[in-house]
Amino acid sequence: MTSFTIPDRVSDYAPALPVHSTSDLSKDQLLRFPAFNIWLSTLQHSLSLQQRPSHEFHKDPYVLRQINIQAADFFKGGRLGFVKLKADVSNGKGETLPGSVFLRGGSVGMLLILQPDDAPPLTEEGKRAILTVQPRIPAGSLAFPEIPAGMLDDSGTFAGSAAKEIHEETGLVIPQDELIDMSSLALQRVFEPRGDDNESLQKAVYPSPGGSDEFIPLFLCQKRLARKDIEGLQGRLTGLRQEGEKITLKVVPLEDLWKEGLRDGKTLAAWALYNGLKQEGKI
Repeated sequence: MTSFTIPDRVSDYAPALPVHSTSDLSKDQLLRFPAFNIWLSTLQHSLSLQQRPSHEFHKDPYVLRQINIQAADFFKGGRLGFVKLKADVSNGKGETLPGSVFLRGGSVGMLLILQPDDAPPLTEEGKRAILTVQPRIPAGSLAFPEIPAGMLDDSGTFAGSAAKEIHEETGLVIPQDELIDMSSLALQRVFEPRGDDNESLQKAVYPSPGGSDEFIPLFLCQKRLARKDIEGLQGRLTGLRQEGEKITLKVVPLEDLWKEGLRDGKTLAAWALYNGLKQEGKI
């Protein structure tokens, strides 16, 4: 066990934050971990909003008092992958907020819709969605169906990561400018306070906010292909085998996507965003 302090990310005048870490995770490694930095700055900004008299917790604000790192998991090459921690958040009365956090950072999800090039344009006729079927050991599954998705790396844009994952998981090359960020587009339709009065959450869905920081911006790509090329994707084996990916593609009618991928939260979220935005004439 090792202990150190880190500065408050929002206020230069707040006391240094105590961190107690496992012996295999240093202060420098933690501070270079994008997931930790995003989570901490987001939380501290939200806590700072309690200074407003109108805030529900203004009279007895909650404070992040310390962080206890419980475990760290490293990828191949020594890159930090996941961190399990306990955040001590309490108010002056000693009332606490649940603070068990699994840090894994952001991911991207892609709703990839293919339509035969002989179908009438600007219609839903013949549209198919692409699912990837692969082992998901945390879910106890060796054949879990979901839309193409992948973790964000330390560089590039969300759209760039989405295009990269589409290529790796389906073999299709999709330019970034052909992708529609459905999460951002939908949030433009929702009234939210502007400026410093608003929490600085990501423009994404949070599949498990009670236990994990993971956020997933959801993108849409619609592409017209020859029918034989669409049919040729059915059952194709893809993925980066050297990284343990064993992916089989499944092509399903778009109207059946919600049934085929109903166990996967990001698939249902992408389905809802697509239908909601289409109903409002935004896509």
